[in-house]
Amino acid sequence: MSGSLWLKPPVTVTPLPSIPRRRREGTTAPPHPAPASLPASLPASASLPASASASASASASASASASASASVLASASASTSTGSGGGSDLAVDPLDELAERLGGFVAVAVHPDEIAAILESDGMTDDHIRLTYGRADSFALAEDLYARVERCHPAPEAPPAGPWHTGLAGCLLRGLVFALPGLAYVLAAPLLAGEHGRFGLPAGTVPLLAGAVTGWVWNQALSHRAYTWLGLGDRPAAARALLTGAPAGALAGSAVAFATAAPGETPAALFAAGQSLYLAAATVLLVLGRERALFCALLPLAGAVPAFRWDLPDLLRAGLLLASLTAAVTFAAVMLRPGLKRTAAGRGGPPRAASLPYGLFGLGSGLLVLQAGVGDTLVSGAGAVVALTLSMGPAEWLLHRFRGESLVRLRTLSTAREFRRAVTGTLVLCLGGYLTVLVGLTLTTVLAWPGALWPTPPRLVTLLLIGTVLWLGLLLQAFGAVGSAAAVCLLAAAAQTVEPAAGPAATGGAAVLLAVLTCVLLVRPTAHRA
Repeated sequence: MSGSLWLKPPVTVTPLPSIPRRRREGTTAPPHPAPASLPASLPASASLPASASASASASASASASASASASVLASASASTSTGSGGGSDLAVDPLDELAERLGGFVAVAVHPDEIAAILESDGMTDDHIRLTYGRADSFALAEDLYARVERCHPAPEAPPAGPWHTGLAGCLLRGLVFALPGLAYVLAAPLLAGEHGRFGLPAGTVPLLAGAVTGWVWNQALSHRAYTWLGLGDRPAAARALLTGAPAGALAGSAVAFATAAPGETPAALFAAGQSLYLAAATVLLVLGRERALFCALLPLAGAVPAFRWDLPDLLRAGLLLASLTAAVTFAAVMLRPGLKRTAAGRGGPPRAASLPYGLFGLGSGLLVLQAGVGDTLVSGAGAVVALTLSMGPAEWLLHRFRGESLVRLRTLSTAREFRRAVTGTLVLCLGGYLTVLVGLTLTTVLAWPGALWPTPPRLVTLLLIGTVLWLGLLLQAFGAVGSAAAVCLLAAAAQTVEPAAGPAATGGAAVLLAVLTCVLLVRPTAHRA
């Protein structure tokens, strides 16, 4: 029941008319108003006989009592409508005052839990709520406020510029700069050729993979820390974090590559060191929003296109690789100049441990992408990696799209049930759009790749499951549930590494689990509050 106990009107007790009693001799009677039929200046007993006087006195007393009673009723009625200051004597309901104070927040809420969160953030304890508002706890008070205040959602505003609002062109450019480094492997393939490989892989593959995975883990965590500084509005501090973290990541990747290189794989280890240096520079440029500069740095790799059909001189191949790497490092160094200032250190900053789950998610997702190629998910394993890499651009745009549509629904829908339906529908459309793009990119890659064959249906389904895991994992990471996404991706990658035959089952289970987590977490309105 949404009515307030404070709204019950006070009980008014009407006093009974006093019964006139015979007065003793020598007492002074209280004055009574004269009856309307007699002159007010003449006492009734002065002009009437004794018997008539007694009768008239009784009649006057009865009339006075009636008049007094009417006066009491009138004054009581007036007191209930007007007080001494002209206001109401009814107790003011504190819930009305609270509803008026929080009306703007309550009107746009789509569920009482949102109001309960506001009350708790305002410092209201259950004891205070029971004493002041007569409700058991914040949830009961939130339900009453939700029932009292009419839903009033403002018209959707134009999306402001921010990290969750970006154009399709920018995301496609990011997808392109994610995929262009793959041309470096085409250029370097003859330079890395060796006699013997390990674990059934071509020569030089182990140090390349070890360096790449190390770079992904480190730079994913570094990106989170730098983005946190940017979210705090401290760009020099973000540059400072990148200035110290990016070189450390490059050194770590190079060290791991040389440590895992076997005799005869020194060229591959050198290439892996250059790869680690490029990953560090690309992280700097992407975090600071310089995708165009990174794209320009990668343009020399376009010289790998003729290498698909013709043999290029080794000197030309090495020159194109060094030109691209030098340009990327130079652009990154220019962008990091603000981090050289002493004041760039800023406050203590976010805890470093908070970035660890993001690095673990980078490890799990990176292993899944590598296994899509190394595990021969398609006849051309490299084609699967290229398709997944290119799809990251549209995937990022669809993540922005989901976020933007959810915010619009949050402002326009009035009930939690409607919001759940709308968000679920948007989630299905965005995920379906991403998988459609992934299929199109896979087929395009097969057509463009020399010697590639059409993927069989089981292999295509496996690739789509990996794409589902990656997109849902990125979505959960964007909403702060990175721990769950990292755990699921790591378990799937570990299962596929230990038993390659169980790869499709492990990936499918991970996709289902992430889908359930996404539906549970992201259909709540509070998950979309900024």
